[in-house]
Amino acid sequence: MHLTMLKAKIHRATVTHAELHYEGSIAIDSVLLDASGIREYEQIHAWNINNGKRFVTYALKAEAGSGIVSVNGSAAHRAQPGDLIIIAAFAQLSEAEVEAHQPMLVYADAKNGISHTNRSIPTQMAAA
Repeated sequence: MHLTMLKAKIHRATVTHAELHYEGSIAIDSVLLDASGIREYEQIHAWNINNGKRFVTYALKAEAGSGIVSVNGSAAHRAQPGDLIIIAAFAQLSEAEVEAHQPMLVYADAKNGISHTNRSIPTQMAAA
């Protein structure tokens, strides 16, 4: 049996462009892509924090250090500049591989630089 597990995510990236008439994808600053381990042309899921819209596309590399996160093609209907999004990639792992697996989590700052990275998401606690 194989399980679909979170491979990597880029958390709270700011959309810099929404290009309806550009070939579809999300162009992402290659510094963020490289840090996350998401490869160019890899399928990604994107979740818009501002409006709740979700979509699936693929990653393209944007210029390193540019801060670009450009939502392109039909996906441009789902995000606009200034929106915060979460970008995630998944992997198929065997049950044995799952035991040692830790996703790569990259947290973006306000300019789409790297704020910090982590290998686990803190346990959510009940509200006080």
